[in-house]
Amino acid sequence: MAGNTPYSQLVAQARAGEVYLDDEAAAFHMFKACDTRLADLQKLLGVTQRVQNVTGFGDFDIARQLEAKFRAQAVGEPNSIYEVILQDIEAVKQLREVFSLSFKRIAGKDIENANALDYVTEQVN
Repeated sequence: MAGNTPYSQLVAQARAGEVYLDDEAAAFHMFKACDTRLADLQKLLGVTQRVQNVTGFGDFDIARQLEAKFRAQAVGEPNSIYEVILQDIEAVKQLREVFSLSFKRIAGKDIENANALDYVTEQVN
């Protein structure tokens, strides 16, 4: 995981075995929730790339300046919506790793290899 996010230290602690979620079902469901959130954020990322094509403000200089300002807010500035979504994606990936490590620590197997249907069935029985 690259970058320094609020969850960087948590991931490091989870990798070292210092911190983990101690409920197998919770770790599994939080991991799956992270997958859903990542898919949603990826869709939003695609939208931000489309909104950088700002037009229709007219032919005056002020119109072109306004277009450039809107374009920069979408993509191109450190706090543009594109950059904020990228930061959110990184944070969710790090949380996902924490839940994955927690599941592995408790269940003794990688969550990616756990059969979700078997897992849910076992929890119901």
